[in-house]
Amino acid sequence: MIHRVFGVRTWAPLGILASVAYCVHRRRVARAEALGAAGQRPVDRSRLELKMVQVVFRHGARSPLKPLPQEQAEWNLQLLEVPPQTQFDYTVTNLAGGPKPPSPFDSQYHKTILKGGMFAGQLTNVGMQQMFALGERLRKSYVEDLPFLSPTFNPLEVFVRSTNIYRNLESTRCLLAGLFQSQKAGPIVIHTDEASSEVLYPNYGNCWSLQERTRGRRQAASLQPGISEDLQKVKEGMGIASHDGVDFLSLLDNVAAEQVHKLPSCPALRKFARTIEQRAVDTALYVMQREDRESLQMAVGPFLHILESNLLKVVDPATPPGQTRKLYLYAAHDVTLMPLLIVLGIFDHKWPPFAVDLTMELYQHLESKEWFVQLYYRGKEQVPKGCPDRLCPLDRFLNTLSAYTLSPEKYHTLCSQARD
Repeated sequence: MIHRVFGVRTWAPLGILASVAYCVHRRRVARAEALGAAGQRPVDRSRLELKMVQVVFRHGARSPLKPLPQEQAEWNLQLLEVPPQTQFDYTVTNLAGGPKPPSPFDSQYHKTILKGGMFAGQLTNVGMQQMFALGERLRKSYVEDLPFLSPTFNPLEVFVRSTNIYRNLESTRCLLAGLFQSQKAGPIVIHTDEASSEVLYPNYGNCWSLQERTRGRRQAASLQPGISEDLQKVKEGMGIASHDGVDFLSLLDNVAAEQVHKLPSCPALRKFARTIEQRAVDTALYVMQREDRESLQMAVGPFLHILESNLLKVVDPATPPGQTRKLYLYAAHDVTLMPLLIVLGIFDHKWPPFAVDLTMELYQHLESKEWFVQLYYRGKEQVPKGCPDRLCPLDRFLNTLSAYTLSPEKYHTLCSQARD
């Protein structure tokens, strides 16, 4: 084990943020926290001004990544018809603005053709409609109810990044179509990265230490008491051989996809749907091992660093105009959201569903100039770990992140070290 490579750091402003003005601000925040905890001076929310929103979301509903033995669900090509309202032109570039990188994941998915003709992992029209609906919800929140964003897409206000997987790119298109009603005042550019260096999901291929730590855990999870017995029951009900390499993660992948598309499935798969989801969560938690802080750091630490940096740029009065956006959109995956929710202390022990969002709002008080963060998951207010209330003082929120945030340099160092 790599113990104590990076100790938990108490967040403090660095570089240009280490200004007298911000020190004064920190004293104000500390004073506000003390008063708030004693119930003497609650924050007047009507005096808060929204400064920035960050949304991390899972793609919409898709076909399974791998079919199950004995499974007969038919994935008809009609499920790929694009709803007209979701049409919205976009361009994909790498992070530097150059050509779109190749997508090894999509190349792999195309090798698996499901019954009915669809490829594995393809976004369906159900998923497209889910993402359009999420965009409409964001439009109601940040265009209609609160005039924060322009009603048409403006590249000076919105930054968009996605993993370089087609279902995520298309999900982003549909979200933007719903958010801006297919209206734009400039080109839509979706930024993405090479698969080898992507940080919007736990990158086992790029992080040797993370790969080593989790090697064998998924297989071992299936042998744990409770998980093992339930897995055997489901396999027997479906007529799957006990030695077949099916686990609860692959079972959930299929049952969730079939349920959301209302496709007929094996009776045993329907009967054990709740057990399958709970045991899939148990399996994922066993693989991640939430007590293993360094594994969580390597899984989502670089992404947390990006989210934190976006917050600090807005807070810093020295940030040049045009260096920040009002809205940051990140198209990610269930394997991204689960460790993020664990780190934030808001995981509900349910598998992150298709088209789910984790939304982070940054506010500033008009008089005191104090900064606050408001967190939402699935559209509901959350209280992050270490925060006294749903409206969390920025310093408190950053202290929670700091135990897991990794700069690119620290990420590289931690990922390249062998365990003791």
